Amino acid sequence: MPGNTTSRSYSHGEPCWADVQTRDVDAAKAFYAAVFGWTFKDMPTPDGRSYAQAFIAEDLVAVVAPQNPHQESLGTDAQWNVYFAAEDAGAVAEETPHAGGQVQFGPETVGDTGVMVFVDPPGGGTTGVWQPGTHTGTGRYNEPGALSWTELLTPEPQAAVGFFQHLFGHEVTEYPQDDGGTYTTLMVNSAEVAGVVAADAPARWQIYFGVSDVAETVKKAVAAGAVVLIEPGDDDPETPGATATLKDPQGGVFSLLEV
Repeated sequence: MPGNTTSRSYSHGEPCWADVQTRDVDAAKAFYAAVFGWTFKDMPTPDGRSYAQAFIAEDLVAVVAPQNPHQESLGTDAQWNVYFAAEDAGAVAEETPHAGGQVQFGPETVGDTGVMVFVDPPGGGTTGVWQPGTHTGTGRYNEPGALSWTELLTPEPQAAVGFFQHLFGHEVTEYPQDDGGTYTTLMVNSAEVAGVVAADAPARWQIYFGVSDVAETVKKAVAAGAVVLIEPGDDDPETPGATATLKDPQGGVFSLLEV
């Protein structure tokens, strides 16, 4: 995983942003404020509802958004989305079928903030693509309360890696695992920016937020209504306490990473 860095602009192929879609924006704001100390600014949506921008001090680090009507009708759990920076989101969308994936949404221009696309790599794991306008991405990276790492859990890791290499030109590093599998990192400018690892279907992105103390943050999250899915250190015995995975009260799954 990458070392400490603060970044306000992102290269083509770097994860640059994360947001959560949830049934109850106000309840989610209360939860994540308790966990990460985020403060919020409410913004209107075209349908008369609102979403919330999340801040650490003056830096925008995430958005809490209402689910769309289809998600609401299905009773879908909250979901964190990750976005990769792109020089040209439209070109990424055009190339996606040739890389073995599918375009799920877009390209759509979001005011003057940027252009958004959602694509599915082979094996699944819907991925956001963001061409920056006035919004370049998270104002902090790999710091407490900010996006710090992301990895795709997929039943088709080799095909997914090839997909991202095709679209973004990622170099890769492969780490053998004790179970005989491989943890692959996607690289931009010689830096590791995201991971891809084999896992049972359905595929999904695992989002990590930085914290100064995983165990203490888990206590805060549980007090605010979270369920612990992976206890601190259980997924990596060599670095006990360095990570944990939680489910928020509306079903949104996220992880913590000690930074």
